[in-house]
Amino acid sequence: MRSPGVTKPPEDSQPFLVVVEDESLIRETITMALTDEGYQVLAVEDGRQALEVVRASCTSEGGNIPAIDLLILDLMLPYINGLDLCRLLRQEGMTTPILMLSAKGTETDIVVGLEIGADDYLAKPFGMRELIARCRSLLRRANRQPQPQEQLVIQFQEIVLYPQECRVTVRDKAVNLSPKEFTLLELFMNNPRRVFSRDQLLEKVWGIDFMGDSKTVDVHIRWLREKLELDPSSPQYLITVRGFGYRLG
Repeated sequence: MRSPGVTKPPEDSQPFLVVVEDESLIRETITMALTDEGYQVLAVEDGRQALEVVRASCTSEGGNIPAIDLLILDLMLPYINGLDLCRLLRQEGMTTPILMLSAKGTETDIVVGLEIGADDYLAKPFGMRELIARCRSLLRRANRQPQPQEQLVIQFQEIVLYPQECRVTVRDKAVNLSPKEFTLLELFMNNPRRVFSRDQLLEKVWGIDFMGDSKTVDVHIRWLREKLELDPSSPQYLITVRGFGYRLG
């Protein structure tokens, strides 16, 4: 028997979206809007149910739960909150796009959500048109063919990046980077000493459809410096070019 708060998706070839929202009215409204757009939608009401659904979709025992194309995740959830759930799913290797919803819309809240692995962030209250536009954008980005890796190892001075392993070492010590930090560093290391503006970095790392604040770039640069530099206040690798942007070296 399916748990309360779960709406069974129709069986067709349309993208499969999972909505995790504990407020019934919002959950039903989102489900109806996405269903009207032709998507398959599975709605659950808490983090524990969401974790079970995601794990089931990744196994042959998932039954009638197909692979998930997009996860719409509320921040405040019973049992497992959205931040913890997002962090856990990324740690388990889930690469499905995640759109995070929250009544908390401060820059700090948005950056934290993106830092732990969310692909986009939508603050409440929001319109259904904007939600649908964000979903379409994330689905388009997920369907783009990845660029082939031409190098097994990229090195710049004491930084070594392994693209196929998503691994980075600095001065022979492993550093733990978030997906966005890794992609940002990889872009810089493939283009040493090239200056990138904030808008260029947003387009190349976050995608042309990203609707967030350009300050997101500054925050991620700061976090990268803390992990790469001996003295983040006097960086030797990630250099600020005032009036233009950032460069590596």
